[in-house]
Amino acid sequence: MNDLEIYLKATGAKVSAALNTLLPPAVERPQRLHEAMRYTVFAGGKRLRPILCIAACESCGGLAEQALKAACAVEILHTYTLIHDDLPAMDNDTLRRGYPTCHIRFDEATAILAGDALLTLAFEIPATVPDVGSALVLELARAAGSRGIVGGQIEDLAAEGRPPDADTVEYIHRNKTAALIRAACVMGGLCIGADFRYLEKLALYGQNIGLAFQIIDDLLDESSTPEKLGKDIGSDKVNRKMTWQAVHGIDAARAKARELTTSATAATDGLPNGARLREIAEKMLRRTF
Repeated sequence: MNDLEIYLKATGAKVSAALNTLLPPAVERPQRLHEAMRYTVFAGGKRLRPILCIAACESCGGLAEQALKAACAVEILHTYTLIHDDLPAMDNDTLRRGYPTCHIRFDEATAILAGDALLTLAFEIPATVPDVGSALVLELARAAGSRGIVGGQIEDLAAEGRPPDADTVEYIHRNKTAALIRAACVMGGLCIGADFRYLEKLALYGQNIGLAFQIIDDLLDESSTPEKLGKDIGSDKVNRKMTWQAVHGIDAARAKARELTTSATAATDGLPNGARLREIAEKMLRRTF
């Protein structure tokens, strides 16, 4: 295990431990709702977005502990999007992170409410962070709404079955995926009180690796296995999703992911401790699951 892998594992474990204390206990009433919330939060996952939040804080000279609440808020909001994305009215997936999706494990109504509760908790947590709470909530809200994740999701659904279109697929990727990754990085900088120059660099880094991440994700949906990915594969083709490779082809998609990763790593120039962010970007490009 190399240094980066040790870092990712240790930081992910910190996030999971903090999530355990921030989420309501499963035995607290209403138990079924709290069980469903915890079920999806702790059903595996790479913890990529909270790790990026912490790494961004550290890149500006901060400590992991300073960004831990913000990182957990990002992961909780991300988990809500997964629960709702998997619903029959959305992508109708049955497998997530190697486990039955929330609506399969519980029921559709419970899954919807679990997502609603996680979304609300995602804003409650950073609001309690001294001095920068309002800035963190604002950044997360901008990523989550109709000009971010929700907007990307509805455009993704509307694009199903339509002829591939370059502008549409970039809009979907930029909002549905990259918006939260960008916010995670900026929130990490906000936690340490980073100045505007650093926040701009973090935003550019997050935007670029967010787009690259989704391109690779779409490619893996065609080439990987459920065992590796922990979710159903081939669903993009079944649902006739508008993906980067559907518009540009597989070779061009891989080249674009590389170009975006190069731009992301360049954006870290001038940060006090940007090396870790560069390592993560390169690892994301090479991932096979």
